[in-house]
Amino acid sequence: MMELILMGVISTKSLSPVDIALERLKTFGLSDSDTAIVVVVSEQRLYLVRGDGDVIRSYPVSTSKFGIGNRFGSYKTPVGAHRIWCKVGDGALYGEIIRHRKPTGRIAHIRTDTLESGHDYITTREMCLEGLEEGVNKGDSVDSKIRAIYIHGTADEGRVGRMASYGCIRMRNRDVIELYDLVHVGTLVYIIGDRKLEGADD
Repeated sequence: MMELILMGVISTKSLSPVDIALERLKTFGLSDSDTAIVVVVSEQRLYLVRGDGDVIRSYPVSTSKFGIGNRFGSYKTPVGAHRIWCKVGDGALYGEIIRHRKPTGRIAHIRTDTLESGHDYITTREMCLEGLEEGVNKGDSVDSKIRAIYIHGTADEGRVGRMASYGCIRMRNRDVIELYDLVHVGTLVYIIGDRKLEGADD
């Protein structure tokens, strides 16, 4: 993989979004043998990858229907470097609704059509994200942890693969179970949007 570093900025001309994300995560301690998550908003895709670029898994996802942005109240999906600070759902049933980081015992009706259910349920598993970039997704009015940005299962499975959430990264329930078992608290996550829109907000 060819890279040019000029004045501390990585040239993105010949790199894929996943390559760009991995290069940025290396500044947060990612090694070639580590596992990381990369969410590519322009593809509505989540990749589980090693630091050396080897793709382990790839899943369709839904990011915010309002686009990318990091501010409170925007309901947009934040970009930049994050880490998983909490995992919720060990032993939760398929489709079980999670509220306030606790399984409720209630099972959601999982829709496979493309209509909105009208409920923004978190189902089955939840991985809570913490921003690592001060002023971008950490602190002040842009803090991803305080905004409650998660990777989670959804009752609206038929809308996965398109922008449909209220800021979080939604996954199909079978996929979120698999991903949940493959990552750990502390796993690095990078969310990258269209290059022209990177860092866009209100």
